[in-house]
Amino acid sequence: MTIEQVSVFIENKTGCLVEILTLLGEKNINLRAYSVAEKTEFGILRMLVDQPDIALACLKEQGFRAKKTEVLGVAISDVPGGSVRVIQTLSEAGINVEYTYAFVIPKAGQALLLIRVNDNAQAEAALAAAGVQTVDIEDIY
Repeated sequence: MTIEQVSVFIENKTGCLVEILTLLGEKNINLRAYSVAEKTEFGILRMLVDQPDIALACLKEQGFRAKKTEVLGVAISDVPGGSVRVIQTLSEAGINVEYTYAFVIPKAGQALLLIRVNDNAQAEAALAAAGVQTVDIEDIY
């Protein structure tokens, strides 16, 4: 099952991330995870929020370039090498991983790996065939 992620194109300058995080906080939007990938002058902020449609609307209203994308959420063991099986399964199925980030969830011993791939349905099928558990947004909040 896919999870909606909000991605924002941001300037790589002091205060820009604070501005976005403050804006979301003022709108009572809860962040579960986020990642910033930077280039020289710009970067991409990717985040899981409890209200992606509201987050997207308020970001665009403030002039940010933002969009929703779908990622896969995969439950993994919170141990060294915990993500290897997932990435290897996708690789063996010929599925390209565009990017990934992970965070620990409240369930003891588990973490969540978020993966952007070129074909969500094919990736879900390959992971299910390998016995890998995917999760949805309700499992995160």
